[in-house]
Formats: sequence, structure tokens, C-alpha cells
Amino acid sequence: MSKKKTNKIVHSVRYLATEMLDAIDTEGAYSNILLNAIIEKEQLNSADIGLLTELVYGVTQRKLTLDYFLQPFIRKPQKMQSWVINLLRLSVYQIVYLDKIPDHAIFYDAVEIAKQKGHTGIAKLVNGVLRNFQRTGWQDWEEIPDQTKKLSIGASVPEWLVKKFIKDFGHAKAEKLLLSLQHAPYLSLRVQNPEKLDEIREALEKEGIETERSPISPVGLRVKSGKVTHSSFFKKGAITIQDESSQLVALFGKLEKADAVLDACAAPGGKTIHMASFLDEGSGGTVHALDIHEHKIQLIEENARRMNVSNRINTHLLDAKQADTQFSKEQFDVVFVDAPCSGLGLMRRKPEIKYVVTKQGITSLQEEQYNILTAVEQLVRKGGRLVYSTCTLAREENQEIVEKFLTEHPNHRVLPANSAVNENGDEKFPSEIVTSEGYIQIFPDDFGTDGFFICVMERVE
Repeated sequence: MSKKKTNKIVHSVRYLATEMLDAIDTEGAYSNILLNAIIEKEQLNSADIGLLTELVYGVTQRKLTLDYFLQPFIRKPQKMQSWVINLLRLSVYQIVYLDKIPDHAIFYDAVEIAKQKGHTGIAKLVNGVLRNFQRTGWQDWEEIPDQTKKLSIGASVPEWLVKKFIKDFGHAKAEKLLLSLQHAPYLSLRVQNPEKLDEIREALEKEGIETERSPISPVGLRVKSGKVTHSSFFKKGAITIQDESSQLVALFGKLEKADAVLDACAAPGGKTIHMASFLDEGSGGTVHALDIHEHKIQLIEENARRMNVSNRINTHLLDAKQADTQFSKEQFDVVFVDAPCSGLGLMRRKPEIKYVVTKQGITSLQEEQYNILTAVEQLVRKGGRLVYSTCTLAREENQEIVEKFLTEHPNHRVLPANSAVNENGDEKFPSEIVTSEGYIQIFPDDFGTDGFFICVMERVE
């Protein structure tokens, strides 16, 4: 009997969530990759997948808030094993934020998990903390007098990052931005042939997939319900899953059918494939896609085959900083640098990012980003374009990189966003995302997408 119970608890959603949360904390695992691996391994049903996703993302997203709730009930948290802390966070998250799960079910599973992973003493501690929490209630973070700490706890973002965002964007914008991270991200699609967008949208509805048009991407759809990967349009490469912000990058290349294109930082290949969709093999149009990891090159090639554009993409296992050893000066009509970055624009989709990013990390990334730009700029032909993009919100990785580059490379100039896609400037983007300098800056709270930065430059001599 006890053996049956043990096996059952080990494969329960809450046990799996505890294991995953601990791996994210102690091993630096990525929530999205880990979740996909566990779902495949455990062969969970749709209800369990939904709950596991909610628990892992919810607890990770609100970790600092949950620690604040638990603080009065744990004397020496630094002496507790990490999995015990994560089990308590998991249980408190369910009590506070999930209405449909009764407390007795939460307590029972927490105690059983504690017995399985630890011993009776830990099980008693977990039970005691949760009973006290239920009886006493939790402290309200909105009553914290210090405004920075209040926002840090409420949004579950480290204080140094809160201070940085307040400095960069002002308190009102920082607060709106950070609190918006608690909302789940949309699932967004890019339609491979934009001319068929409405036709595909209607056809998807017949397959049980309800969508709406993206508010920022002319080639994007948002999924309201339905399983996209089961769709015939997904399987045959007519649509692909891609965030709406990143869908804009390829558009700013203003690609022609015969263009020679370099994608200097290509993996996992979503933008590369979008670039290739504008090209024609018969006219000589080709994207040269670079990455430094063999498995990522394979991923680009797999995605290209599914989307039926592999005949327009050449992959290279090559560091972008050494691109001049493989390619000639002025070889390309358009060069894209979707630079490695801190990923602060992805905090809604990958919530663990906000706990691991450091000031020192941003500084070292600046050097890498600038070195890539300077290495590839000579490969752009006169009159060609250099498109720089990141999925971060840090000015140091965005505006400061571009400004330094333009100062030291006067042979490039900024093409303002609205005129970069259409010379007459009549294809307007929402005013919220176009900066005074002509860059694209998208915040997660603007339209519920990933945060993103894009700058289009032209080589003038």
C-alpha cells in the first residue's frame, strides 16, 4: 500500500513541480525547456499539463512575493534545503492564487512529498508552517512603506533591477511594466504568406483554433483557443509559433527577392526563416545563418525544412565575430544582428531571468554586442542595411550600443522606423513603440508581447 502511494506521489503534478522549481533554482535550468522535457517524459494529460505549467511559471514569476509571505513563518530559511523552500512556495502559491484547489489537498500532497523527499521531521515542519499560514494569513506587500521595496516584492523583481528601471523609464512606467509581468504571455503565430493571413485565420477557426490579429505585427496572429501544433497549417509550414515583437525584425530588412542576407546570430531560426520567406532561390536570394553551437545549427535546419525554405538558407558553424574570415567586404545587401543579450524583455515568458541577470553580466554582454556589430558592419554593401535587435530592456544593450557604434562608424546612419519599412512612411507602427530617435522599443506592458529593441542603419559610404 505504501509503495503504491509513494509511486503515485512521485508522479504527481505537485511533486514534479517541486523537482522542477528546485532545478531552476539550484541548477540554472530554464523553465520552458525543462517543462517541455518533463511533459514529454511523463506523458501527462492536458489537465495535468495545464496545472504543472501554472504551478512552475506562477511560483517562479512570484518567488520574491511568496518569500515575503513565508518570512514570518520560517525562522532560518538559509538553513533549509532548497527543495523544502520550493515545496513551501508551491503550497503557498496555491493557497493564495489558485481558488479551485482546496487547502486540504494542498496540505496532504505537501506532507506526502516532504516524507518522500525527506523524512517525518521535515513533513511535520512543512505541515506546521502551512497550518500557521492558513490560520494567520499573509502580510500585505502593498503596505510596505519603502516604494522601491514595495514594487520589488509586489512584482517579484530584485531591488537593483527595480531601481534601474525607475532610473531609465520613470517610476510610473517602471511600475506598470514590472507588474504586467505577472500576466501569462500570449501564444502568437506568424503567417508565412502575409497575403493569405485572413484566409488562414478562417481556416484555422474551422480546425478549432480561434485567433485574432496582432496589434503590432502585420504578419501575426494571437491564439485565443485551440491546439496550434495539431493544425494542418502548422504541420505544412504555413504558420509558425513566434512572438509578435520578433516578427518585426525581418520586416525592417526590406528584403528583395535576390538579396544576399547575413543573419549573424541566427538560432533558433525563427527570424532566419522569416527572412528567407522574402527571397527567391531562382533569383539568387540567400540567407547565410551563423551560430557557434552545432545543435543550434541543426535546429535552424530542422525548422527551415518544416517551413519549406531550406533551399534559401545556408547555415555556418561560425562565430559572428569571425564572419570576415568566411565572407567578403560589402558582400551583403542586409546584415541582421539579433545580438546575444540579457533577455530582460522575456521576463514574462522566462521568469527565472530576472533573478539571474546581474549588472556585471550586462556589462560583459555590451562588449560582446559591440564586437559583433563592428565585425560585421564591413560586410554590408554601400546603401545596404544593418539591422540591430535585442530582446532586452536595458539601455546599455540597446541605445548605448547603437550610439557608440554610430559615433565610431560615421559611414552608417539611422533609418527611422516608419520610413525604414516604407519609404513614404505611410506604414505606421503604433506610436508607443517608436522612439524619438527612430528606434523600435517595445515594452511587455505596451501590447502584452515580449520586450524588444530594433534599430535599422544604412551604410552611406
